[in-house]
Amino acid sequence: MLGETHDLVHEFPELEGKITALRESSVDFAKLMDAYDTLDAEIRRLEELGGPVCDETLEDMKKQRVALKDQLYATLNN
Repeated sequence: MLGETHDLVHEFPELEGKITALRESSVDFAKLMDAYDTLDAEIRRLEELGGPVCDETLEDMKKQRVALKDQLYATLNN
């Protein structure tokens, strides 16, 4: 769905406490989460405004977002 939020707490509400704790205690996790949030916001902006971007670029951005989310999820489950 266009413009749908994919922030980490929205994606994994059951892990909200762990997300908050790791973001505060781990610089690496916080950096990874910042990269994820920035990319997610850019994707939403392009989708909502219909920005000038080719479909392949948007798909690549979404694949990168999924890869970041997988890394974050793996960290949350260690």
